[in-house]
Amino acid sequence: MIKFCRVCIMPNTRPRIVFNNENICNACLHSEKKKIINWDDRKNQFDELVNKIKEQSFQNKSKYDCVVPWSGGKDSTSIALKLKFNFGLNPLLVTFSPLITNECGEFNRNILSELGFDSIFVNPNKDIARKLAKRFFIERGNPKVAWDAGVNTGPVQIALNYKIPTVFYAEHGESEYGGLVLNEESEKKRDLREVIEHQIGDYPENWVSDEITEKDLAPYIYPSENEIKNSQLEAYYFGYFFKWSMLENYEYVKSNIPNFKTNPHKRTKGTFTDFDSLDDKIDGLYYYMQYVKFGFGRATRDSCRMIQNNQLKREEAIDLARKYDNEFPEDDFNEVLDYLKLDQNRFVEIVNKHRNTEIWKSAKNNKWELINSI
Repeated sequence: MIKFCRVCIMPNTRPRIVFNNENICNACLHSEKKKIINWDDRKNQFDELVNKIKEQSFQNKSKYDCVVPWSGGKDSTSIALKLKFNFGLNPLLVTFSPLITNECGEFNRNILSELGFDSIFVNPNKDIARKLAKRFFIERGNPKVAWDAGVNTGPVQIALNYKIPTVFYAEHGESEYGGLVLNEESEKKRDLREVIEHQIGDYPENWVSDEITEKDLAPYIYPSENEIKNSQLEAYYFGYFFKWSMLENYEYVKSNIPNFKTNPHKRTKGTFTDFDSLDDKIDGLYYYMQYVKFGFGRATRDSCRMIQNNQLKREEAIDLARKYDNEFPEDDFNEVLDYLKLDQNRFVEIVNKHRNTEIWKSAKNNKWELINSI
């Protein structure tokens, strides 16, 4: 039976989330902990880190101080702006190509190039990317498995190749949104040697098939442990040093880049916001499959984050989840079907193959209903 956090509205079906005896999820407990953090002290720690990075860059004769994995969205853009203009670092922005490029994300990436940022766009073989997306949508109900490996791999590969000492990631998702937190240090620094286990979850070398060779998988294959160990490369979560909020990140970017684009439909299907996941048209399917497999959608995800930052009341979140969670991402559906080379009947078969029948029941007119919803 689905249980819901009594502070936010996240269900216990979210992978790796933990509820305490008072029915409060660990993401909400983490948000309470953030209220007593000395953020001035964290800022001082960051200032010390910036000085260390500048010294490393000087010694390594690196033209760049750090790498920022960058989608062109609000979160990575806010980090890039702050690192360059507030802290005087010279970041190299690294983008791993979306599966189906969204014009909005492309426009926003071009803006930062005009503001004086250097960037690298990792553009893997499109045919291989498509085959992997289709394969993992069929096998796992997730078309972005390989893409996620590329997003984790590309910035590290480039940092090693350019001898850049540091990578800055956004937030530590496991602590911010409910998941596995190894220790407090893991909220600050990413252990690059454990990325395959904790972020990618698989070795891309295992994806070799009759259609795909190991050479085809080069953009997805993570550097070896020895390569990382010998490089002295370090990676940090920006959200450890500064309080993390997706809404505040958006407002910061918008105040600095007034023509920063959001969803042209004024609202993203499946939720009530228009400023999140702007770079890939396949994201709507990704989040819809989350709803199919775990019983919560994009509106629940967004509203929980805002509750935890005191930007939304729980009663409002419940109304928004009921209104938008089950909304199908129809805006880009035909383009997604064409990309995956699937017809609509086969698509429905795959979706229902991954539907969690422990939380769904068959209803009238071949429709499905959650057995226990918020």
